[in-house]
Amino acid sequence: MAVRKFKPVTPGTRHKIIGTFEEITTNKPEKSLLEAKKSTGGRNNSGKMTVRYIGGGHKQMYRLVDFKRAKDGIAATVKTIEYDPNRTARIALVVYADGQKSYILAPNGLKVGQTVLSGSGVAPEVGNTLPLAEIPLGTLIHNIELYPGQGAQMARSAGSYAQLLAREGKFAIIKLPSGETRMVLVTCRATVGVVSNIDHNLESSGKAGRKRWLGRRPHNRGVVMNPVDHPMGGGEGRASGGHPRSRKGLLAKGYKTRNPKKTSAKFIISRKKK
Repeated sequence: MAVRKFKPVTPGTRHKIIGTFEEITTNKPEKSLLEAKKSTGGRNNSGKMTVRYIGGGHKQMYRLVDFKRAKDGIAATVKTIEYDPNRTARIALVVYADGQKSYILAPNGLKVGQTVLSGSGVAPEVGNTLPLAEIPLGTLIHNIELYPGQGAQMARSAGSYAQLLAREGKFAIIKLPSGETRMVLVTCRATVGVVSNIDHNLESSGKAGRKRWLGRRPHNRGVVMNPVDHPMGGGEGRASGGHPRSRKGLLAKGYKTRNPKKTSAKFIISRKKK
């Protein structure tokens, strides 16, 4: 995966940096794995705006991605690597030996024609999913479950990965992309490798219109608002606004919002670094 820089032919291409899409093998998704996706525009069931800065954007279909990888011991062949408008990573269409088709999150380096497996006793190779109890220590992993059988919830965005550091009893110690170190049951599953599209963090839209295509409306700073609209608004001239905080008055940029009495707090060994 690489990125393309454009010559400044227009104001929109001056700062534009996008991916090359060289790893994508088809532009037609598998119809049986598509679902309609409704756009809310940030409104709730009564039409009231509950989430700001959302609206418009290109129409999208949802791809049914298999985050459980529960078909154990059945080999699946990679047919295509595809673009998914709903996530930053690429997805791969795999066909199992019994004929079933499925989308999985494509790890970096996965090629068309490659075979992937899941379940206990599987080799810890890129694209294979197996319990944390069987993955060698120090391995880079992604698509990690929090509870056995629930489906992957951690390390799913483009270029992200976690590292398996140790195992103590029924728990595995994992270092997450945020820098946080936490314990996860060894019976939980994870996929070996790094999530695809690793250069996604180098991309730059180049113009506001490209954000609109993605369904994101202009985001206004609290400092430029009036006091009635935001805690950081008001003041004579270009006032800085005091301590950074949300529209509801909750402190931001350093203030810890996590509930210390949360049940999962006992599984966290060290919090993420600032």
